[in-house]
Amino acid sequence: MKLLQKLLLLLLLAFPATLMLKGPVVSAQDATEEEEAVDEDAGDDVLAEDEDDEAEVEDDENTELTEEKEEEEEEALVGEVKASPNADTTILFVKGEDFPANNIVKFLLGFSNKGSENFVVESLDASFRYPQDFQFYIQNFTALQLGTLVPPQRQATFEYSFIPAEPMGGRPFGLVINLNYRDDSGNVFQDAVFNQTVTITEREDGLDGETIFMYVFLSGLGLLLVIGLHQLLESRKRRRPAAKVEMGTSNHNDVDMSWIPQETLNQINKASPRRSPRKRTQKRSAGSDE
Repeated sequence: MKLLQKLLLLLLLAFPATLMLKGPVVSAQDATEEEEAVDEDAGDDVLAEDEDDEAEVEDDENTELTEEKEEEEEEALVGEVKASPNADTTILFVKGEDFPANNIVKFLLGFSNKGSENFVVESLDASFRYPQDFQFYIQNFTALQLGTLVPPQRQATFEYSFIPAEPMGGRPFGLVINLNYRDDSGNVFQDAVFNQTVTITEREDGLDGETIFMYVFLSGLGLLLVIGLHQLLESRKRRRPAAKVEMGTSNHNDVDMSWIPQETLNQINKASPRRSPRKRTQKRSAGSDE
């Protein structure tokens, strides 16, 4: 009985303690869940506001780009200058459509006034452009100021010349030749007389420094080669042994000695004790006879 009483007492003491421990924990968990829900709602609101701001910025940028494009197109349309339908132009290159680098290129330009108003030809200019995009200038030549009045049904001819730069040789470029003129009403016109891609040829006439140096080097090399062959032949000739010449035996009987004095002949015979082979044979045959 005492044991049961003790167990009941322990249970009574432990049950309130467990209730007190569980209560704050549950409340803390509930509080954290509510805070997380509030944070998620706030985050969603912030993201929605950011997306709205980005959409508004993109819309503003798109409208600004479209407005700038429209303004550029309007300016291009307003600033574009065309040729007059009452005028004709022709061009003739003096040396043909050949454009050598660092050499004069000359052409004649004809202007015909077919209208009823006067035209004043103001200037003529030429330039080389980048072949892939004619808006980029490679070489711009000085404009020729004319100020020539061309009455109706009249013609005029103008001469212009330019020199392509030497480093441009061997490459294609866009050649643009413009004629600027106006009428009595003040309307300004521009005619692209020539607007094509041409090839700048390298200059072949004349001798440059590299060519002269090459010729001098080759001529010196050829001279050294000739001198070397001559020395080789001379050394071979010196090394060859002298050829031996056999004189053979002399026969005094076949020689005419009548013009030599007798005293000289006697001295010659005394000085040379050797006898001819014929005399030796005669002496031997005489000894055998004896």
